[in-house]
Amino acid sequence: MIELHNRRNFGLGLATLPLLIAASRSPALTSEVWTVSMAYDALLSDSARLIDIRSRGEWQETGVGAGIWPISMHDRAFPTRLFAAKDLAGDRTVGLICATGGRSATVFQALRKASYEGYVDVSEGMLGSNRGPGWLSAGLPVVTLDVALASLPEVLG
Repeated sequence: MIELHNRRNFGLGLATLPLLIAASRSPALTSEVWTVSMAYDALLSDSARLIDIRSRGEWQETGVGAGIWPISMHDRAFPTRLFAAKDLAGDRTVGLICATGGRSATVFQALRKASYEGYVDVSEGMLGSNRGPGWLSAGLPVVTLDVALASLPEVLG
């Protein structure tokens, strides 16, 4: 019952994300912020799963980080898919990445406010931010959107 209530509250909170993103330019106010190098190392060691929450157009433009699940926050089913991804991750941390860290920080803060644990913000993003160069400039591997979607677990598709 509490889990259902928290999921509903989180879903309602997501509806306000565009306003929160516009109003907030600050990075996540937490120590649970990873660099892209930390995120990539966690992927390689199988201690984390990463979710790219950008739009389909952004994925097509830049590709998706290798091993990262493309689950757009712009999709109506985002909350369901986000929690399904966490279930699949099990005890692993789930990192959220976007273009420059704004959206991932906002979603991360909404999760924290709703008392969800096990998530981190990869605030450099794919393109870089004041926190670092980003996935692409760091030279980390990228795959095409088609490859990323083909490797997405069926339950997340």
